[in-house]
Amino acid sequence: MTQVMKVKTGSKFEDQYSYSRIVSVDNWIFVSNTAGRNPTTKEISEDLTEQTKQVFTNIETALIGVNSSLEDVISARIFVPNPEDTFMVMDIFGEQFKGIDPTITVTNSPLVASYYKVEIEVTAYRNASKAEIKKLAF
Repeated sequence: MTQVMKVKTGSKFEDQYSYSRIVSVDNWIFVSNTAGRNPTTKEISEDLTEQTKQVFTNIETALIGVNSSLEDVISARIFVPNPEDTFMVMDIFGEQFKGIDPTITVTNSPLVASYYKVEIEVTAYRNASKAEIKKLAF
């Protein structure tokens, strides 16, 4: 039987707007668009690098909560409002996902508030990191 798990991480927005941080359907794991707000302090840094690193911490913490990890990420969607910030975000992304190599979509578009400099949404497949991996190049 299919198992669906819906995970909330304590953000007031999850309840206010009726969404889950993670929905997993069997081994498929869908992580909502995630910002760089520290869940403990509720603060968000004005620094792009700190925000981006916090995004990955938030996503990784959520994935660990459903017995997964960043290594299981197979796809990412990255939203950066300021086109000039794109390559800095991508450098951090590249460091974080070196050797994992998920698919990505990068978009320059406005976010909900001007203090958000980056948001990232990912899809993971539980234990993808333990699967046989074939790499092709064209």
